[in-house]
Amino acid sequence: MIEVSVKTDKEAFKVDLDQGIDLSIAIKKEGVKAWYVDPPKIEPVRGDGFVGAVDQGGSVNFFDIGFNPHGHGTHTECIGHITPQHETLDKLKHYHCTAVVLSIKPQVLEGGEIEVSEKGDLWISERQIQEALGGAKPKAVIVRTLPNTAEKKKLNYSNTNPCYFDPKALKWLADIGVDHLLVDLPSVDREHDNGLLLAHRAFWSQIKNENGSYRTITELIFVPDEAKDGWYWLNLMLSAFENDAVPSRPIIYPLKRIQ
Repeated sequence: MIEVSVKTDKEAFKVDLDQGIDLSIAIKKEGVKAWYVDPPKIEPVRGDGFVGAVDQGGSVNFFDIGFNPHGHGTHTECIGHITPQHETLDKLKHYHCTAVVLSIKPQVLEGGEIEVSEKGDLWISERQIQEALGGAKPKAVIVRTLPNTAEKKKLNYSNTNPCYFDPKALKWLADIGVDHLLVDLPSVDREHDNGLLLAHRAFWSQIKNENGSYRTITELIFVPDEAKDGWYWLNLMLSAFENDAVPSRPIIYPLKRIQ
């Protein structure tokens, strides 16, 4: 067993690094996708008699990969997603923090609570988030929508009007000090919202948090049932691209408080 001690401003914990739970969905040809993109392209390099595939006679596997970070697999995004400035994830300073997993069943909207909502839409309200947290103030919130099925790993969300968030919920999370929001949806906003991105803008209403680090939103995760609701230690692992969104692999570890 590999166990480490971590300390926040107020508490100390033990973290068992052998008990990590992967929340990511891999980028693959038959994997999850959204935003009307084609499947990712993963193909061997060819040219001058060379083929980058051992099973096709090549000496090595040497593949080109083409994908969209917002539309293929788990990804993390920063405020550069909605600003003219090309802000990128390399500005992030903190990758480890306390996190709480919440299981929430989206509500059916009765009518236009916000400008872009429509009767019959599914959303997660501010009240649901507040009640689920119950006074807890983690640095990261991980939302698992119910029902939770393995189909989430391979769905094509395009033109399905998936569940989204009440912008007030995200503004409230930012106000209580949440730096990272992770969701098992293609977006925190409505699929067709006239480009308003109200929930994104609510969470990023302050460009930087109190530590000078950028808040992030991670989308298209999958939270397995083995991860029970409650407190965890989050390792928000990001791939090294200079972009507003990058493929990511968040891992959570159960926490044991040190008395």
